[in-house]
Amino acid sequence: MLHSVQDIDNSETLTERQQAVLDAALRLLVEEGDNLTMTAVARRASCSKETLYKWFGDRDGLLTATVQWQASKVRVAPVDREGLDLASLTASLERFASDWLKVISSDTSIALNRVAVSHAGSGKDDLGAVVLQNGRFALAKRLKPVLEAGRQAGLLDFEDAETAFRTFFGLVARDVQIRLLLGDRVELTGATIGGDARRATQQFLALFGAKTGPQAL
Repeated sequence: MLHSVQDIDNSETLTERQQAVLDAALRLLVEEGDNLTMTAVARRASCSKETLYKWFGDRDGLLTATVQWQASKVRVAPVDREGLDLASLTASLERFASDWLKVISSDTSIALNRVAVSHAGSGKDDLGAVVLQNGRFALAKRLKPVLEAGRQAGLLDFEDAETAFRTFFGLVARDVQIRLLLGDRVELTGATIGGDARRATQQFLALFGAKTGPQAL
């Protein structure tokens, strides 16, 4: 069973060397899928297996850490709750959307999600749950405070933050992720991602933007 790696469950605590090892593991996932081994990672990252076991515990711990590391690349721009305005809220949402599209469209995320889906279907272990916990659920925890701040500032109007988040997530992702997982060669350039992020944000604000008050849309 996969388990969390308590010592490295936050990207800010990772050393550059640990980050390099996780990047090596992600590259191997792209190349070899579920055939990833500690020996192969050690060889690719030019480190000993003993070091890998010390840092990550075992192969399952390493996979968990790679999920956490990949998810950490989706950033949420901090907002000033006291001085939050529509421009800064929009910028924060667009940055989140852009980062998330970049991450899910990367070869590493596609490979990682394919392995997680295959594991979930076979009952092999709980990698699927780890991907959910450290991916989608972790992103919700990061973005919901921004949505709540927008509501408190009179910029957003919603009853439930989870529903608002799921709506935004759906507007950003559309059918892109499932198409990528199924092998469709969706072309997501920087310009395309930027345009999609802006469009999703504007659609979200049209749905949940406050219609009354001094800062109405």
